[in-house]
Amino acid sequence: MTRFKRIVALLLATAFSVPVAAKTVVVTAARMVDVERGRLVEEPVIVITDGRIAAVTGRGGARPVIPADAERIDLPGKTLLPGLIDMHVHLDADARISGYRTFDYTDSFWQAVGVANARSMLRAGFTTVRNVGSSDYNDVGLKQAVEAGYIPGPRIVPAGYALGSTGGHCDGSEGLPPRFETLPNPSVADGPDGYRKLVRTMKKYGAEVIKICATGGVLSKRDAPGAQQMSFEEMKAVADEAHMLGMKVAAHAHGTAGINAALAAGIDTVEHASLADAAAFKLARDKGAWFSMDIYDDDYILAEGAKNGVHPESLEKERQIGRKQRETFRDAHRAGVKMIFGTDNGAVFPAGQNALQFAKMVEWGMTPAEAIRTATVNAAAALGREDVGMIAVGRWGDLVAVDGDPLGDVRLLEHPAAVIKGGERVD
Repeated sequence: MTRFKRIVALLLATAFSVPVAAKTVVVTAARMVDVERGRLVEEPVIVITDGRIAAVTGRGGARPVIPADAERIDLPGKTLLPGLIDMHVHLDADARISGYRTFDYTDSFWQAVGVANARSMLRAGFTTVRNVGSSDYNDVGLKQAVEAGYIPGPRIVPAGYALGSTGGHCDGSEGLPPRFETLPNPSVADGPDGYRKLVRTMKKYGAEVIKICATGGVLSKRDAPGAQQMSFEEMKAVADEAHMLGMKVAAHAHGTAGINAALAAGIDTVEHASLADAAAFKLARDKGAWFSMDIYDDDYILAEGAKNGVHPESLEKERQIGRKQRETFRDAHRAGVKMIFGTDNGAVFPAGQNALQFAKMVEWGMTPAEAIRTATVNAAAALGREDVGMIAVGRWGDLVAVDGDPLGDVRLLEHPAAVIKGGERVD
């Protein structure tokens, strides 16, 4: 194309281009929860422009200027909260298919499960989730599909594979005969250098957070939940490499030694933290780390696990550790450990039932306001994000509405009346 033709083409494109008007949505309700202060704001008006909150006001405040063509979402009698955040989910898993029953399904089946689970969690009011481990980078694909508009779902922070040691909780062939050793195992390393390579690989293929298995687990068959499975040097290599790349690290850790080693190594969030002790509480406070404790899960595993195919060995481990985890939660909260909301939803109990944990958090020592903060401002801070977790100017227009006052009855969050993501009401 000659220079003259290029100029003509540019002029024509400029002449006939039509600027796209910003879309404005106005949301009103009877009340709004100020999650930072733990109080209600009467008669809120929230203006969302192109998905982001542009203005927030309550009764007595100066009303914002609203374009005449603004779309309205009026929720009379309802109470608004920020869209909720679950910091520990597994989108491509189904708790109703556990143990060896998972081998009845082909690999691609689990990505389809992820599509259904993403929709269920979004409809339940969880507009952001951190997916801490999936097969085949399914969580990265789900994130891309949600962002491109192919499927409904929450904002997804993917980890790719959960990383662990040979034969450990994150070794996908744990519990299988030796002939499976010849299959590729992209989640396993041994030694600091091996873990550095895995961190770089996860980052390369789309992970935004790193998940490691510092100790054994409950749903793996042969290991002990309290047994440390990664050395301090290996965990420090992961933390240093991830932090250099601008990523945070979550550590699955039930046992005391593994928890303390993970905290000393600089891990950002400890998942489960079942057997944490006073030394762990102090380390967590000193390091600024967060505990993510899935204290609802014991109820579901013991009630439904056998029917779903959970290994008998795993059920016995849950009986030994479930109540102790709840006691540790109570003690960690009293000790001032920073807490975030994480449920293991998808893998441990059915997707979309995430909010069942709020009542357990209150039962074991939190106020409703504190429990709600774990799934809003606390979770956003642990993610290092300033675009979610609050109803505030500049944040995404992610909202959940409930009937009544959730500061008085946190179980109202189990049945949202409306969910809004980026200014769009969710079906």
